[in-house]
Amino acid sequence: MAKDDKVAEERKKFTLGRVFGSAPWMKVIDKQRHRTKVFKSGNSLAVRIPAGTKLAAGMEMELLVEDGQFLSYEPVEQPKRMFNIAKVAGSATSLKPIRREDRVFEERPLRSFGASEDKG
Repeated sequence: MAKDDKVAEERKKFTLGRVFGSAPWMKVIDKQRHRTKVFKSGNSLAVRIPAGTKLAAGMEMELLVEDGQFLSYEPVEQPKRMFNIAKVAGSATSLKPIRREDRVFEERPLRSFGASEDKG
């Protein structure tokens, strides 16, 4: 990869990070490729996982094998995502509490969605 390509890729990541910073569910998943070898460990096969991943020794993983050779792993217990309230605290200074009279709604008939209605 040329130096200009690397610079363009980093600029793209920085720009997308700024755009999706407030909407992490829209962020593109970061994928990395590593070359590794399968080796024998006791009666099992094993793969060495390179350092730099977010995996830790002892994590329980679920293995999905497709067509006998394509492997994918995912943690059995997904880590809980934490919301950092400190990043947004005090940012909406113009908001005011809803008045009691604005919390009352008029009664109206409910429509059922998905049910067929006879119009004939």
